[in-house]
Amino acid sequence: MVPYTQGYGQVDDRISDPKQALRALRRRLMLFLFVILTTFIAVAVFTFQATPVYTTSASVIMDSRDKTVIDIGSVLSGLPPESSVVDTEVQIIRSRSLAEKVVRQLNLTEVQEFNPFLQEPGFTAKAKTWVQGLLGGSADTAGETAAVPADYEEIEMELVVSALLSKTAARRIATTYGIEISARSQDPELAAEIANKIVDQYLVEQLDAKFDATRRANAWLEERLSELREEVNTAENAVEEYRASSGLMSAGSTTLNQQQMGDLNAQLILRRAELAEAEARLSTVRELATRGVSAEVSGEALNSPVISELRRQQAEILRERADLQNRYGPLHPDIQRINNEEANIQSQITTELQRIVTNLEGDVSIARQRVNSLQSNLGQIRNTVNQNNQASVRLRELERSAEASRSIYEAFLARFKQTNESEGLAEADARLLSSAPVPRGPSFPKTGLNLVIGLALGLMLGVGAVVAAEALNSQISTGEEIEESFHVPFLGNFPRLVGNEKKDPRRYLINNPTSAYAESFRNLRASIMFADLDNDMKTVAITSSQPDEGKTTLTHGLGIMSAMSGTKTLIVDGDFRRKRLSETVLKDPAEKGFLECLFGECTIEEAITTDEETGLDILPLTPDRHTPRDVFGSRTFDNLMEQLEERYDLILIDTGPLLLLAETRIITSKVDQVVVISRWLKTNRAALKQALSLLRDFRAQVAGVAINRVDTNRYHRQGYGHSGYKSYAKYYTN
Repeated sequence: MVPYTQGYGQVDDRISDPKQALRALRRRLMLFLFVILTTFIAVAVFTFQATPVYTTSASVIMDSRDKTVIDIGSVLSGLPPESSVVDTEVQIIRSRSLAEKVVRQLNLTEVQEFNPFLQEPGFTAKAKTWVQGLLGGSADTAGETAAVPADYEEIEMELVVSALLSKTAARRIATTYGIEISARSQDPELAAEIANKIVDQYLVEQLDAKFDATRRANAWLEERLSELREEVNTAENAVEEYRASSGLMSAGSTTLNQQQMGDLNAQLILRRAELAEAEARLSTVRELATRGVSAEVSGEALNSPVISELRRQQAEILRERADLQNRYGPLHPDIQRINNEEANIQSQITTELQRIVTNLEGDVSIARQRVNSLQSNLGQIRNTVNQNNQASVRLRELERSAEASRSIYEAFLARFKQTNESEGLAEADARLLSSAPVPRGPSFPKTGLNLVIGLALGLMLGVGAVVAAEALNSQISTGEEIEESFHVPFLGNFPRLVGNEKKDPRRYLINNPTSAYAESFRNLRASIMFADLDNDMKTVAITSSQPDEGKTTLTHGLGIMSAMSGTKTLIVDGDFRRKRLSETVLKDPAEKGFLECLFGECTIEEAITTDEETGLDILPLTPDRHTPRDVFGSRTFDNLMEQLEERYDLILIDTGPLLLLAETRIITSKVDQVVVISRWLKTNRAALKQALSLLRDFRAQVAGVAINRVDTNRYHRQGYGHSGYKSYAKYYTN
């Protein structure tokens, strides 16, 4: 016997094996085909009933080339053709403000496709109205009716804009600077018109943005220029007023006082030179007089025309006197006359020399007075200039302030002229690449593609349904599942009997000892008898996890085949609740049975009923006898079993469901082997798992699990069995 282990909680991997997957597909073929057909029909109906939708697209490109007609900076600079900028422009195209302008220009609020208020109520709305009618309510109450006109247009516009955005799209064309704007509609001409209108509105908005920015800049600059003009005038007036009040009148780059001081300095230098010259001439004359030298040799005398004339006359007189002396002698009267004339001329020369000295002294005095006057005036001017220099600090501050205001004013004035000139030169940053044509065919639905998709979707859903059905299938179906999932021996399949065979399995076994049904019992008997060669296997409990799994029929059948094989066999009805074995095997209710024998009310021979045709002994239960005591846990039961083991080679005990009856668990712990019966495609894996766990807890020796009521045709046709079934089915009779 294979020892029972706890390894039956593994994950079911039947579908992971390709062969098992194909078998699963065979088993669920009808489900698979149903899902495929249903999905395909649904897609086909949707495709042929769907309203055609037409899609078209226009494209624009961000202009990466700089266009400079004149070198004037624009108020709103052009967009750089960068990736983030292109993505931003896509969002601008998708903005609600632009969409609302398109709605108004195309009057889409009057188009039923875009205006939900113009569309017929859908199934949901109709159902809601119907339910409200049943409940006695009304969706249009007086309050709501009064509130509708107030915001109807706003709500309508919001809905139409949302519908337009849902039917349009904008995307960047790969990694280029291009943007594709697509629109779809039930009307092909309207789809093209919407796409082209979005492009036009987008380009217009770019220009409007620049024009608005320029106009706002001009208005602001003009206002600012007026303020700056007043500031400049105020600053310049303050400079001139302060200049006048401070005496800082200027001619050119210097003030009048500074010019006057410069002139006085120049005059003073000249007069000082004249004074030095006059003093030098006077000093020369005086120095000659001090040394006893005649002043006639001085430069002033030599330069005097009077003295020069007198000296010429004196020279003529001296020449005339010398001539007379040589001619007449020194005593000649003319010589006396000439001497007198010479003395007179000498006297004139002396007088003239005195006059020259006097003039030189006067010139020195006048020159000195002039120098002193100039020095006095220069001192006064210096004081005035010093005062002016102190006042110039404030003046320069006022001039700087005025100059700053003037510079700002001139800059703003230049910018104002530039913006005025550039207002008519603005261009959009994008240009039209291609207009949206009127589509010739619908973009939705695509009949051929939809049908292919429907078929593919049906295949996928069919496979998914098969996988889900297999995953959700918790019923026992094959012996491989039992061995792989629960690690217990599989004892074989028992075919399902139909018709008259089902009504009398006993007669079928007797009449058809070579049938597949009879062979299943032989295999089960062999598995039990040779499960443990070291120990005798005499007592076997046949149980199941739940009711109606066929354990009573299998117990009776196994007893018949064992008795017919020559083994002295006894079957015991151990199900005190239903007593199915006693009811189905015995033609007449037993008067004495298992409980009477156990309580000593009769002997074993009196309680046992024998099937004369098969030689099978039966220890039944009487119909009316019940007991609340723990029969199977008593020593009396153990003694009875010992007596029976001495008389029989094989004792089969038909027990109640293991999960429902506690006495069944006690029996399994006292027999040599336990056979668990499961019903094909009915017994739950969880229930079988729990039953095997209970057997482990009670230290029962599990011979294995058998599957009952197997539809052999369906079993092999749907892939539960292996492909060699037909090759050996001829060995069995029906």
